[in-house]
Amino acid sequence: MHRFRRISVLVLAAICVLPAGAQTKKIVFVSGPKDHGAPGRHEYEKDLRVLAYSLENSSNLKGVTTQVIVGQVPKDLSQLGNPAVIVFESSSDRAPKETHSLFPNVSTTDGKIYDAETMAYLNRFDALMKKGVGLVVFHYATWAQNETGRKFFRDWLGGFYLPGSSVNPVDDWTMTPKAENHPILRGVKPWTYREEVFCRFTLPEELPTVPLLTGTPAKRTDVGPQVAAFAYQRKEGGRGFVMGGLDWHSNMLVEDNRRFLLNGIVWAARMEVPAGGVASRLPEGMVPK
Repeated sequence: MHRFRRISVLVLAAICVLPAGAQTKKIVFVSGPKDHGAPGRHEYEKDLRVLAYSLENSSNLKGVTTQVIVGQVPKDLSQLGNPAVIVFESSSDRAPKETHSLFPNVSTTDGKIYDAETMAYLNRFDALMKKGVGLVVFHYATWAQNETGRKFFRDWLGGFYLPGSSVNPVDDWTMTPKAENHPILRGVKPWTYREEVFCRFTLPEELPTVPLLTGTPAKRTDVGPQVAAFAYQRKEGGRGFVMGGLDWHSNMLVEDNRRFLLNGIVWAARMEVPAGGVASRLPEGMVPK
């Protein structure tokens, strides 16, 4: 009897230290390999490890665990565990020597459809999206060359980069928050940096995407102000977040840029974005000069 009472007290004590309704959210980052670009550019893994570190060490965000995968989403999706959101940063599927986080290289397809095995795999991934798992896609990974890949991105994100109509200029860009009351913009102020920004996305009017940033290039007057980032709430509850910038790794030092990216990941994970935005720390060795 005494032993049972002791165990009961220990269990009760363990329960009492947990906040009511607390639930740990898992954020899975999938980085393509560094398959091209000069040092300091298209450093997919380095970018995502900074964001993972920042989330796990934030002073105003609790209940987050992260996993960083380098390569592609595993064929066995159970290896992802139970993610709240999956974050992609990689090259597109268009060039033979480049690797997309999810889609096979277009050189292995007819550019329109995938083989039966690939479709079965993508449909399993689609089932995760339909269960409410969020998806975040950065920069070059928004480019899907295969037409079926574009249809998936349309469903999951509300839009995508379309070669021939979309653009990705390198310029000195000014980023200005656009949707005043959206949680992703909490604590985010305008900033300027040199960046390659994927933009002029295909955003079907019938889908409720929310433009978040207006990006204005300094020199490319032929491009003009563009939607540089957007959010999407799917009907079944899942969320999508897209940011067209994220080329130079050094831009992680820009605090408002970093806060914006972290806010977007947290929102897509269906977590509450802190009132002033996600507070973040940089990893040791990566500090402002």
